[in-house]
Amino acid sequence: MVRPVQLRELRRAIAVIIAALVAISSAGAASAQQPRQEIRQACTADMRALCSGIMPGGGRVKQCMIEHFNSCRMAARAR
Repeated sequence: MVRPVQLRELRRAIAVIIAALVAISSAGAASAQQPRQEIRQACTADMRALCSGIMPGGGRVKQCMIEHFNSCRMAARAR
């Protein structure tokens, strides 16, 4: 039989482990989104210049950016 004191300590340890896992996963998700956000900001000007006449939706803007990839400043920076 588990004594109440041991049960409290076990619950506290589990809570600490869960809190640590949540903190780690949140930090990982935030750092993973950072490069994507930087790319999006850098490509916005190119998208407006190269694909301004394209109606958003159905992947049309994405296709336009793929077709004009070599004209993008981000493509030049990556080389």
